[in-house]
Amino acid sequence: MNWTVYILECGDGSFYTGITNDLEKRFAAHENGVGAKYTRGRGPLTIKYQESCVNRSEATKREMAIKKLDRQEKLILISQ
Repeated sequence: MNWTVYILECGDGSFYTGITNDLEKRFAAHENGVGAKYTRGRGPLTIKYQESCVNRSEATKREMAIKKLDRQEKLILISQ
């Protein structure tokens, strides 16, 4: 099963980073207010970045690494 690390840009300009094995379904959940507490009420949401990982463990490690980046570093990652 492939896992995806993703970054959403919220309507207020903030970023949310998460992992999933079904990005389309997870994004729909975020948009419907049942994804993550952080994204509720922060729409519209846009997927700005996605990266495939071979398993959940690798996706979680990558998610943690991305979450440690500051905003400028995330903007550079997104622009690549």
